Amino acid sequence: MASITLDNITKSYGTGAKANQVIHGVSASIKDGEFIVMVGPSGCGKSTLLRMVAGLEEITGGNISIGERVVNKLDPAERDIAMVFQNYALYPHMSVFDNMAYGLKIKGVPIDEIKQRVDKAAKMLEIGAYLDRKPGQLSGGQRQRVAMGRAIVRKPQVFLFDEPLSNLDAKLRASTRLQIQQLHRELGITSLFVTHDQVEAMTLGERLMVLNSGHVEQLGTPDEVYHFPASTFVASFIGSPPMNLVAMQDATELIASRTDSMPANDLFHSKNDAIVTVGVRPEHLRVMPQGLALQVLSIEMLGAERLLYTQLGQSHEPNMIVRISEGQECPAIGSTIHVQALAGKLHGFDAQGKRL
Repeated sequence: MASITLDNITKSYGTGAKANQVIHGVSASIKDGEFIVMVGPSGCGKSTLLRMVAGLEEITGGNISIGERVVNKLDPAERDIAMVFQNYALYPHMSVFDNMAYGLKIKGVPIDEIKQRVDKAAKMLEIGAYLDRKPGQLSGGQRQRVAMGRAIVRKPQVFLFDEPLSNLDAKLRASTRLQIQQLHRELGITSLFVTHDQVEAMTLGERLMVLNSGHVEQLGTPDEVYHFPASTFVASFIGSPPMNLVAMQDATELIASRTDSMPANDLFHSKNDAIVTVGVRPEHLRVMPQGLALQVLSIEMLGAERLLYTQLGQSHEPNMIVRISEGQECPAIGSTIHVQALAGKLHGFDAQGKRL
């Protein structure tokens, strides 16, 4: 096992004036045995960054270290990593056993040790009954477990996961997430996991690296990223439903309706920067007799809770979401409600979208 250090990593396609830079000075230290999830929308650079760690993409600038070694110039086979892809990448003509054992055979590992490693990984992943089958005879979830087993038997220093669950249905994704969590607890191998699914990120990651257009917006624990977003981008991307973001002038009633009487600037501890945007999570709003007036446009029923999609001001589209629990009275569509924010649950952002 080993730590991973990213030191001012850049990536550009092309040269000179026509160069297109897609990764902008990414730096991060990933501890030995840590599980880091890189999350962001499509095109933000997360898979490119992962492929640079793997050695499948050349870096334009900076250094990547695995353990004590700078690996910029090393081939993927020399980096002591194992990668699990979105499309499984299994050999269709080989059995499950041979797929899992292939990398070890290439390395010249004795056959007895190969069988021992494959059997142990297969038992761990509950695919022992399928070792004689071909990948085409397996379900998508079973094939993904074979791909993970192939990575496990190599005993690498680092696991790299490139959206491995995106081809699975919702139920399989949930069960496979739990399996990956359990595997990491048992193996303790440093892991980088790429996903665009923020629910996956929140449930799997010990820390999250939130990327936006090749920049790291925030690196922190799921709790830090959710409760203290570093920017409006993070606030709107992490959380389902996302944080409500309201222009300061529109949020005056929301702030004034709080139980304390502190001025807005004191609430956010800002000194010289003016608050431009106020953020509040849907679950931190309460329907009250007075407060910010919202018109209910639609209601989403989610079993134990409901999401009220509401309109603030003259917008004809929902621009505020309020979460209410099962026991609360549900307003009618078209009605007007008043909401107040819970004390201490407001977030302030400046003109650049950065947290104050």
